[in-house]
Amino acid sequence: MGQQQIQLYYKNVMADVIGAEHGITQTQLDELAQMTAPLIAELNRQRRAGKTRYRDLPYHEDYPRQVKAMADAVRGACDNFVVLGIGGSALGNIALQTALNPYLYNLDDRQRKGPRLFVFDNVDPHQLGSFLDWVSDKLDKTIFNVISKSGRTAETAAQMMVLFEMIEKKLGADALKKQVIATTDANEGTLRQIADAAGLRTLEVPDGVGGRFSVLSPVGLLSAAVCGIDIDGLLAGARAMDKRCSEEDFFKNPAALNAAINWHYYNLGKHISVMMPYSHSLKDISDWYRQLWAESLGKTHDVQGKQVFVGPTPVNALGTTDQHSQVQLYREGPNDKLFTFLQVAAFNRDVVIGAAPEVAPELGFLAGQPMSRLLNAEKTATEYALLHDKRPCLTVFFDGICAETVGQFIYLFEVTTSLAGLLFNIDPYDQPAVELGKDATFALMDKPGTEAMAEKIRPVAKIDKTFLI
Repeated sequence: MGQQQIQLYYKNVMADVIGAEHGITQTQLDELAQMTAPLIAELNRQRRAGKTRYRDLPYHEDYPRQVKAMADAVRGACDNFVVLGIGGSALGNIALQTALNPYLYNLDDRQRKGPRLFVFDNVDPHQLGSFLDWVSDKLDKTIFNVISKSGRTAETAAQMMVLFEMIEKKLGADALKKQVIATTDANEGTLRQIADAAGLRTLEVPDGVGGRFSVLSPVGLLSAAVCGIDIDGLLAGARAMDKRCSEEDFFKNPAALNAAINWHYYNLGKHISVMMPYSHSLKDISDWYRQLWAESLGKTHDVQGKQVFVGPTPVNALGTTDQHSQVQLYREGPNDKLFTFLQVAAFNRDVVIGAAPEVAPELGFLAGQPMSRLLNAEKTATEYALLHDKRPCLTVFFDGICAETVGQFIYLFEVTTSLAGLLFNIDPYDQPAVELGKDATFALMDKPGTEAMAEKIRPVAKIDKTFLI
């Protein structure tokens, strides 16, 4: 490939490196290949049958065209772009911004390629209230993107209702048409009804694509395009990875290797999956991965309805920060984890370390060194220490961080998740356990028709002071 790319490195899970008790022997890897290769073919069949629609997003022509037209209209009309959403409607937006725009994007006008971006994925009143105070006299230069397929998600609906009331009071009811974009179902649902009634501009949440798989649709692409991110590059990277992830030769398919290794270690008792990027730019993409992995693979039942209670637990870490907060546990605690490092070969910029103070000549070895060398040395040192204690490690190598490599990473882990679902024999696309919490929230907020559930929740809601110390 001529473009920058990512590659999966799996030598450090092998028995030759960490021993047969915790490592994978060549015989075991060959067995995993025999088991997984038919599942690659099955996933490709599902794709042709329209059952994995997220895989078609990189090839969709209308979505990027619509997004770019909307972004062009918005960029010159606002100083602030605000996303209201939660879960898959927010995490991808945050991940793309952190990965592909400067750290001080919102603060330094010289570094910004578009309006400031704010993503609200919670209903914490202190957080939102602070923002409302700041934005109240800037509403005419602020665009709000409400993202919800149904419009009935309590968190996003509450955010929307607060902002709608403020906009209408300060700018008038007609201002909603100018200040709000709804990304929602094309034909039905509460938010679609609201958008149509208010005459809002809209983009589509694609049918058959769950929120956690939707970042390469208008759900994630609009805020990226508004803020100057190359969405064509993102989609090109995803298409390049699609070719690799469609390969039915197990040893040429990074998603198949990744899924099979994760599945193997889960069944070996390593139920925790730690992702540790050695790049601040990639820290929020591990947040995105955490939802993808947890919500897709944590299931009570397999596809036949048998109780299985499976699901690897995804954990975030950040190099080098978490060398000083978690690695003590990772090395000397239970050997129940598989580590996936993210490492960058060439950073978009570098910083040279200054001279050592005269009173501290022992620091002279650092002087004149690029900071990137220190960061990657820290990664290799941490990996070495983990391997010393027989802890299996994968690495995803990035040639560099750009739209193409981020698009490749997103697509790689989406397909990895689908293949892991087939290996675990569960449905990776539903999330039935989320619904009870949603319904209980409705009951606690006195939604009509939820009175019976409210009675069931009452013992939990009431604090027994006997147990309060």
